[in-house]
This record gives sequence, C-alpha cells and structure tokens, in this order.
Amino acid sequence: MNHFLSEEQTAAFLRRGFSRRHLGRIASMLAAGAALPFYNEPAMAQLSALRGTMPPDAVKINANENPLGPCPEALDAIYKIAKDGGRYLYEETFAFQELLAEQEGVKPAYVQPYAGSSAPLHQAVLGLTSPTRPFVTADPGYEAPERAAAFIGTPVIRVPLTSTYAHDVKKMAAASPNAGLIYVCNPNNPSGTVTPRSEIEWLLENKPKGSVLLLDEAYIHIAGAPVCTDLVAKDSDIVILRTFSKIYGMAGLRAGAAIGRPDLLEKIRPYTSGALPATGMAAATASLKSKTVVPARRKLIANVGADVLAFLDKHHFSYIPSVSNKFMVDVKRPGREIIDAMQAEKVYIGRVWPSMPTYVRVSIGTEAEMSKFKTAFLKVMA
Repeated sequence: MNHFLSEEQTAAFLRRGFSRRHLGRIASMLAAGAALPFYNEPAMAQLSALRGTMPPDAVKINANENPLGPCPEALDAIYKIAKDGGRYLYEETFAFQELLAEQEGVKPAYVQPYAGSSAPLHQAVLGLTSPTRPFVTADPGYEAPERAAAFIGTPVIRVPLTSTYAHDVKKMAAASPNAGLIYVCNPNNPSGTVTPRSEIEWLLENKPKGSVLLLDEAYIHIAGAPVCTDLVAKDSDIVILRTFSKIYGMAGLRAGAAIGRPDLLEKIRPYTSGALPATGMAAATASLKSKTVVPARRKLIANVGADVLAFLDKHHFSYIPSVSNKFMVDVKRPGREIIDAMQAEKVYIGRVWPSMPTYVRVSIGTEAEMSKFKTAFLKVMA
C-alpha cells in the first residue's frame, strides 16, 4: 500500500476503475495538496510563473492577478490576526464559512473553505472522475483540472467554445454519457467571456445522469454576471468554486471555497486536511463584510479594460470581447514570439493555448501598467 493512501482509499479507487499503476500518481497528488504535481518547470513556465527577480520597473500582467491587493478592511484584519499566528485559529475558518453561507443563501454545511480554489478544483477531479467517468471541459479553457485528470488516468474531452466564445453546453452535455465532471469556468479563462445563466441551467438539467457540473466562478464578480449559488440551494448536481484571488486581490494570501450539497462536498473533502491560513480566512471575512470593495473594483477594472480594448480597436488589432480582467488578442503569428518580445520590453504578458496559437492572453493591470503595455505592444507589433 502507498504511504499516502489508506487501505480504504486504495480499495475505493480500485472500485472506481483506477489501476494500481495510477495509484502512485494519486498518492503524489494527495501528498502535495492535490496541486503541486502540475507545477514542474515546464508547467510553471506555461502558467506564467517566473523565477528570479523582475526588473523594478517591469509590468507583470500575465497571471490575472489584482494589482490593488487586499482591501483596507482585509489588511487591517491580517494585521490584527498575525500576532496570534502561533495558534491554529480554526474559529476564523468557521466564521468565514458561516458568513459566506449566509450571503449566498445556503446552509453552512454547503460551504467548504479552502486556501484558494486550486485545491477543490483538483480534488473534485480526484473525487468525481475515473478512467470510466471522463472529465469534460471547454477549449480553450483553464488547464489545471484537465491536467489533473490526465495525470491520474481520467479521459479528458475538450469541447470548442461557440462562435460567441461561450461554453457549448449542448455539445458538452452530449460529450459522454458517463461524464464524471463537466467543468465550466464562467467567465471563461482565458477568453474572458460569459456563458449565459440560461445555458448553465440548461446544462444542469440536460447533463448525463450522475455527472456533476463543476462551475468555477473565480471571475464572476468582475463581470457582474449572475451567480448560481441558488442552484446549489435547490440541491442540484453542482459544485461552485469561489476564490478571493481575483477581485478581492488575495492571490498570495489564499482563500476560497467550494459550495455544494454536503454529499458532493464529502466526495471532495477526504483529499485534504489541516488548518487553513488564519490570515487568509480573516482577510476573506473582512472582504465579504465590505460594502464597497466589489462594486468599486468592478468599475475600476471595467474602465481600464474598456480603455485598452478601445486602444486595440484604434490600431485594428483583433481580440476576443472580454468582460473579465483579461483578454485574448490575435497577434497573427506564433504567440510565443510576442511574449518573448514583450518581455524584452519589460512587459510580462500571459500564455498561449494550443487551440489558438496566434492569440496571447493579457491581464488587466493598473492604468499606468496598461499604458506601458500599449507602448510596448505597438513597438513589438510594428
């Protein structure tokens, strides 16, 4: 038996169709918090992680981060809680769980806090897919969960976005009669586009029996699109992921949650353990209590985004219309060439997706950062 899998877990994975050949990989996911195996050197480069020190005047708009950082209320909460960091402070996690549940209209048992949303994203793949229960995703889409699926031996089915860059819910529903997870990131990463609420409801009603809709709402507050937690309250086959890394500016602090029926959360929960960072939990709670942080930041990001898209229009660059904090622009040549050329100008932009090799993803930074982006982009595209 592998050191990181109990006899009960080993038997459960074997019953679900995993071979002993894959148990070592599953165990390595558990040992690394169900995230680390995907962050070897090539993967880190693809996911826009950087080694070494960036130039002090560099612009980093490659990882969909929020340069504003935590709101003042969150910073104050971090300062106050840090002095008690010698204790586990589970009560901070409970407070976060209860407040998020109250605001989303579900019972606390329907909310499972995490350090960000990467862990439940990977662990949902562990708990709800198998060699006979495929993982269905959009193309292009966020790659982390499909990488997790491939890593443990789960088949991955990629469904191209529609002509309006929404998820093609009808093709996703028909992709496999045995789908374990159907993953929808809304707004989508990398395209920054929204799949209408009505389409998500259709997918939930018409998906294969026994499959689960995994709805990643990492960017939902930036777009101002309708959230879908009321579908959780109806006990539907859906798990929703939330993170505080985006509009709340807490990417490095780590706070997030999975929201779903308790029986679905129980299939995800066994693959993690330990106390969550008290600073992240306290900051997340303070952020939820703020009445101004979401609308103010949504307006700011929208204004800066509209300005840079108008710049692209003025200079006749093709791009995918985005309502998120990133956009994809067609550079009409291998995207890697432009990424490298922009880096030479000390502007770090995002990566390329295989299905759209001439498009690069650019995150929206501050007004000053996007001004530097414009100058560098015109230069390298000349």
